[in-house]
Amino acid sequence: MNNELVLVIDFGGQYNQLIARRVREHNIYCEVISYKTPVAEIKAKNPKGIIFTGGPNSVYLDTSPRMPKEIFEIGVPILGICYGVHFLVYGLDGVIGKANENSAAEFGRTDCIFDTDCPIFEGLREKSVVWMSHNDYIEKLPEGFTAAGHSDKCPYAAIANNEKKFYGVQFHPEVNHTEQGKEILGNFLYKVCGCKGDWTMENYAKTAIAQIREKVGKGKVLLALSGGVDSSVACALLSKAVGDQLTCVFVDHGFMRKNEGDEVEAAFKDWNVNFIRVDASDRFIGKLEGVSDPETKRKTIGEEFIRVFEEEAKKIGKVDYLVQGTIYPDVIESGLGDAAVIKSHHNVGGLPDCVDFKEIIEPLRLLFKDEVRKLGTELGLADYLVWRQPFPGPGLAIRIIGEITREKLRILQDADYIFREEIANAGLDRSINQYFAVLTNMRSVGVMGDGRTYDYTLALRGVTTTDFMTADFARIPYEVLEKASVRIVNEVKNINRVVYDITSKPPATIEWE
Repeated sequence: MNNELVLVIDFGGQYNQLIARRVREHNIYCEVISYKTPVAEIKAKNPKGIIFTGGPNSVYLDTSPRMPKEIFEIGVPILGICYGVHFLVYGLDGVIGKANENSAAEFGRTDCIFDTDCPIFEGLREKSVVWMSHNDYIEKLPEGFTAAGHSDKCPYAAIANNEKKFYGVQFHPEVNHTEQGKEILGNFLYKVCGCKGDWTMENYAKTAIAQIREKVGKGKVLLALSGGVDSSVACALLSKAVGDQLTCVFVDHGFMRKNEGDEVEAAFKDWNVNFIRVDASDRFIGKLEGVSDPETKRKTIGEEFIRVFEEEAKKIGKVDYLVQGTIYPDVIESGLGDAAVIKSHHNVGGLPDCVDFKEIIEPLRLLFKDEVRKLGTELGLADYLVWRQPFPGPGLAIRIIGEITREKLRILQDADYIFREEIANAGLDRSINQYFAVLTNMRSVGVMGDGRTYDYTLALRGVTTTDFMTADFARIPYEVLEKASVRIVNEVKNINRVVYDITSKPPATIEWE
């Protein structure tokens, strides 16, 4: 990839992926890498700029993340955010102090005064609200630095060394609460780093198609097609790149939403691709018999997917490459660098060690969900495919808490169908980024027809998000929830209670398992 590059160096902060999203919103490609990445490797990437992220630690702790001082000598502009500015100061022989109840510690919305002569604040309002979250503070600036912003408690809310093009902010410009955060990052990227903004889906598509053609040559390609947004976009991309060398295999593992297997087949029947539908529902359900642990579910399904694809590949003839619709959040949540494993996605951390393909191709691996949708539009995909509801590869297997049975599958398929139908009827299907039902393993007492029931509790989930790395629960109108609840309890046998999940991500994830 020949795009200009900005590197986001991960020091363990909660907003690190959001920083990457904000950079890409400026049409500039960036990658998140670990602070343990060797400086020589960073220099070899030839970045236009580097951003140090926040983190939960004090820079003076022995266990705190640090980098060699050579990082300051590669001649690249640096922006430090929160812990990142502390490391910048510490690494250049300044002093970081520990706040007490009378000084410097700040949390939440804070008024800040900027020096608008400083390049990163040029053209901004002098006074603005920022989002602070820090205990430590800058006590003494390194040589060559000046104050570029202050708050009531924090004399060095922003610092600058214009000669070296090193800048730091104590607050978080990447979050929406910081009023001019987007402009601050934009100034750093364009005015300091000299970026031109060449990261567009049109350019990405052209580059990806060329790279796929070069890699595949005359080889045969098998695409794991689920019918979801990611695999559909991957299908469109591969179709343009290699044409009839591509075979799409849709594995119906039995955990699809109601009628979805038939809908996927209908959606792709008129495409100019080789399409194969494999009914492997008995096989998958059998493999998960007695399994209740969510990680085991994901990894079992991930391995079984690969085995089915291997078998289909042998029927087709020698297939060199397997293509998956893996996207960036899948990679991050499965453990990127030093990042914690949130959950092993069936197509990343859930893959078996031995795979009978020459190579796995993941053309969307660097993209966030909204970027995948943009790419789909760029490739000419129909709206109903581009905006299809996200659906996890393991399907309803991870939306049934505990052990899976055919009866539980039937219950969840029917209830989920009703919920999605009522969301669409209310015209909310575009404004809520993901919505679905979860069958809990909790039973409770209810009353129906003057008689006692003891049946399952169903949870409804709806979220709004731009990147699927963070999400807020959707404020679905009560009347819509009520209509869905009444229909579910009356039309779906074995459910007598419906609840709505009002937890954001973090601390929760979007899926329950």
